[in-house]
Amino acid sequence: MPSNTTAPPAKKKGRRARLIVLLLVLALVGAVGFGGWWGVDTVRASFPQTTGEIRIDSLSGDVEVKRDANGIPQIYADNETDLFRAQGYVQAQDRFYEMDVRRHLTAGRLSEMFGESQVDTDAFLRTLGWRQVAQQEYDKVLAPETKKYLQAYAEGVNAYLKDRQPKDVSVEYAALAFTNEYTIEPWTPVDSVAWLKAMAWDLRGNMQDEIDRSLLTSRLSAAQIKQLYPAYPYELHQPILDRGTVDPVTRTFDPKAGKGEQSEGGTGTGTGTGTGDGTGGPSAQLAALSGLSDVLDSVPALLGPNGNGIGSNSWVVSGDLTTSGKPLLANDPHLAPMLPSLWYQMGLHCRSVSATCRYDVAGYTFSGMPGVIIGHNDSIAWGLTNLGADVTDLYLEKISPEGYLVDGKVKPFDTREEVIKVAGGADRPITVRSTDRGPLVSDRSSELEKVGQKAPVGNSAPDRGTGYGVSLQWTALQPGKSMDAIFAIDRAQDFEDFRAAAKHFEVPSQNLVYADTKGNIGYQSPGKIPRRAKGDGTLPAPGWDSSYRWKGYIPFEQLPYEYNPDRGYIVTANQAVISPEQYDDLLTEDWGYGSRSQRINDLIESKTKDGGKISPDDMRTMQTDNRSEIATLLNPLLLKVDISDPYVREAQKLLEGWDYTQEPDSAAAAYFNAVWRNVLKLSFGDKLPKEVRAEGDCVMVRPVDATGPVDEQNKLVRECGERDPDSAQPDGGDRWFEVVRPLLKQEKSEWWKTPATRTDPATETRDQLLARAMKDARWELTAKLGKDVSTWSWGRLHQLTLKNQTLGTAGPGVVQQMLNRGPWNLGGGEAAVDATGWNAAGGYEVIWVPSMRMVVNVGDWDKSRWINLTGASGHAFHDNYTDQTDAWAEGELYDWAYGKAAVDAAAKDTLTLRP
Repeated sequence: MPSNTTAPPAKKKGRRARLIVLLLVLALVGAVGFGGWWGVDTVRASFPQTTGEIRIDSLSGDVEVKRDANGIPQIYADNETDLFRAQGYVQAQDRFYEMDVRRHLTAGRLSEMFGESQVDTDAFLRTLGWRQVAQQEYDKVLAPETKKYLQAYAEGVNAYLKDRQPKDVSVEYAALAFTNEYTIEPWTPVDSVAWLKAMAWDLRGNMQDEIDRSLLTSRLSAAQIKQLYPAYPYELHQPILDRGTVDPVTRTFDPKAGKGEQSEGGTGTGTGTGTGDGTGGPSAQLAALSGLSDVLDSVPALLGPNGNGIGSNSWVVSGDLTTSGKPLLANDPHLAPMLPSLWYQMGLHCRSVSATCRYDVAGYTFSGMPGVIIGHNDSIAWGLTNLGADVTDLYLEKISPEGYLVDGKVKPFDTREEVIKVAGGADRPITVRSTDRGPLVSDRSSELEKVGQKAPVGNSAPDRGTGYGVSLQWTALQPGKSMDAIFAIDRAQDFEDFRAAAKHFEVPSQNLVYADTKGNIGYQSPGKIPRRAKGDGTLPAPGWDSSYRWKGYIPFEQLPYEYNPDRGYIVTANQAVISPEQYDDLLTEDWGYGSRSQRINDLIESKTKDGGKISPDDMRTMQTDNRSEIATLLNPLLLKVDISDPYVREAQKLLEGWDYTQEPDSAAAAYFNAVWRNVLKLSFGDKLPKEVRAEGDCVMVRPVDATGPVDEQNKLVRECGERDPDSAQPDGGDRWFEVVRPLLKQEKSEWWKTPATRTDPATETRDQLLARAMKDARWELTAKLGKDVSTWSWGRLHQLTLKNQTLGTAGPGVVQQMLNRGPWNLGGGEAAVDATGWNAAGGYEVIWVPSMRMVVNVGDWDKSRWINLTGASGHAFHDNYTDQTDAWAEGELYDWAYGKAAVDAAAKDTLTLRP
């Protein structure tokens, strides 16, 4: 599925007539230049009022909303509840359609908006039960103060919705009115809480790797799979912490403990297929996991494509190393490109900060949720990257009509009935079954229903009987206090406050970086991270054996943290947190491999050697660094390959003298990345099972279970990939850098061998395969970019198109043209600091991006800078819909006004909300 899909692919047949109507309606609505008064009026009816006065019954006092030229609001109130009421009102003004789609997603109710095409997605999300968990959090777990803020926020949203028809809220509703009778419901506090579950889902860790390792067993040996999931390269890419360990006496983490020796690979990442899991070998799981992988691809990936790994950069530099003498903090989360952006910039200010009104905070918020997620207040600044902790486990379950097997006894399922309401169709009832670990996700896949007939289970597993299923245990399916943590961070004044707040940031588990006006910098890894009684979480576990249970969670006091390290800076970019030789608890076996983090470390060290200082502009320049690590390894070898074909040699010459940067206008970057893609396809892609290869990628292979026409002479079958291109393998990320790194020294590795084709001889060696990849890349780019290599550029291949989150991915072409924006030709690339990600198995299109960028000048807040991917507005024809994107694409940042004088100077519009 497209990486930023949050609603349906278009329905066929029965939906065609409604889409024709939709096309005509939106053509009228969107064609402002050609439409009459009705079209213009419909478009503008939903634009927010940004000046004058608005009366809101629930307010207790006046609130001012000051917007700058980019439509970014700064809110000023006299008490906390009014502040969050106003936040709800203002976010609804700009983004309510987005908020409404999100709450329908998290509740498994997309079918009520978009019809039958979303029934399967809704059924899966109902099975996970995000909404039920959010309700439990609100009812039983969250602090009374947090609930008060959530209620105030909901009152603000509903004040905006009061007396408004859907078409007056957003132009998309005008379209929906012609396809179903949709009514907007009031906002509730639980709608806000549930959004954290969607965040946690896309930041859940290694579930896709867990599935893929099992699926690879149908074609690869345990040794081969271990090669494809190599150990984390501690000797090359330093972890976040270079010292620290859990004190054996106090049982708390001591960040100042002796400097640990970096291991030669440590225990590493994903050590292979894993044996002794009680399932009779990974083959027992293949049928189940293939179906589950299909289900995961069908779930909207709000934050990033499945399987490609969601990354982010953040780093903080001590004032000892900066030109200002105060800390500098940078952050750029890498998420799926979406329109409008996931982020909404905002300031929340008590006019007079006191014990009864404690907030003076600005930064990036989520529409639909009160508070600020990333940003700064008057004393501290903070940023987030994904920790990647392994907080999910899949269990293969022996099931029967009576229940599921545990330690030789059958336990009954916990069941609940759900009814999915479908716009324009009949209700769909479903039954959700759960084990004591979590929901039976296999119930939501027709493929998984056949597991009992397909799974080749070994002797150590229970008898086949009725069959096997797959259940999911996940920390986010337990009520938690992450919403409490957000408000506590927003008002924290020092590192002690910050850590106390982080203790409640249970899901999703994030790397938190910190700086304050007193010159301190710090790091904390929070989260609810399980301890396993048996197994390491790299493969699905046998549900029938209770020894594979979770045995609790790592206490917060034992989670790694750091405060004012001697080196003077902290870098987090999804790399390993700490060497396993220093830290006994297992956080994950599937870290990011550290290409981005090491590049940032190197840039900082290069800038500060011999007494050099880092400026805010240096931080911005680092964020846009686009150097390719794999090019430094592979390019010298490509230049040594003897190419006799003058046509291919012409392309090879592009790589001579290339500095490995990936600028949008670089022909060398275009050709190198095409060669890299073809190297991966030839050496690995054609050897992988169909379940992980991209749709449409067809090869002749020895049949596993020959279901297609077999070539009788060679005993081969044509087998086509089944995975969505955005999440297929080999994706070309930094895991594959580490796969290829040692192989480049092995000229006759088995991976370099490829069979002959009608046009190419077989390859036996590294250089033969590289030569063939260079030839294939030359022909591929000739077809895409033309014969003249001087006209090639990376940006023409590597394009970003911003798509409206619903109709922009599902509607007719003309509708998409009206709602979508782009393309933009981008530089950067996979695993570069400027991480404009692409999947080598699927193509060159940009599928995840730095979703925002910020550089915080701690203590001199008005000299901080920021940018969003799109703009403040979710209204498709508003001036602030994508007004920041051109500057974002150029790596620019805008001034970030925070103090009252700076906000007043930047204000273009002022709106007063009155009781």
